[in-house]
Amino acid sequence: MLHFPLENDWKVRLSDELQKPYFLKLLAFLQEEYESQTVFPKPTDVFNALNYTPFEDVKVVLLGQDPYHGENQAHGLSFSVQKGEAIPPSLRNMYKELQDDLGCTPPAHGDLTKWARQGVLLLNTVLTVRKGSANSHKHVGWELFTDQIIRKLSDRKAPVIFLLWGNPAQQKGERIDSSKHTILTAPHPSPLAAYRGFFGSKPFSRVNEQLRIQGMKEIEWTIDNN
Repeated sequence: MLHFPLENDWKVRLSDELQKPYFLKLLAFLQEEYESQTVFPKPTDVFNALNYTPFEDVKVVLLGQDPYHGENQAHGLSFSVQKGEAIPPSLRNMYKELQDDLGCTPPAHGDLTKWARQGVLLLNTVLTVRKGSANSHKHVGWELFTDQIIRKLSDRKAPVIFLLWGNPAQQKGERIDSSKHTILTAPHPSPLAAYRGFFGSKPFSRVNEQLRIQGMKEIEWTIDNN
């Protein structure tokens, strides 16, 4: 039987969700998929976004879609790829905007774990994918699960900053209480959309400005090459 480790306060917050019929059906689907297909990320990485960024530590949510579907890319964090893999085009554009916004030199790798460790929840709306087949695990239950993650953060008293890039992410904004939380929207950083307003949107400095207003520690967005 597959094991998808969930180790921190999220396990308690999501305990009811993990027992719902749709989630048990999702687990059965994943069991079959991992046995019969090549699926990313590996099971122990599926909940990395939650494991690296506990519920109580979330300052920012950066919402992605589904994991990268190439070999050795996905490791459970939206937009992030494992070290040693080529930096995907959307992430390259994020690094370009980060340099223009805050002067941060782009690193030679695409591992965003440093952001996750500081309270940036790098959450995809779908957490698994079949090799070479984007959106192949869409509409099998993950969206219901990640909707609940967003709702639980929306219900939280402490404010959260949501970065919603592109229409699919922005549709999730309907589940967020904008009277308590900050929602920063922009076009997606993909090559198809980045020039329509992602470049120049200054999301990184705007997040830190909001954190200052809230009296919270800013995110150190610079990623080194180590």
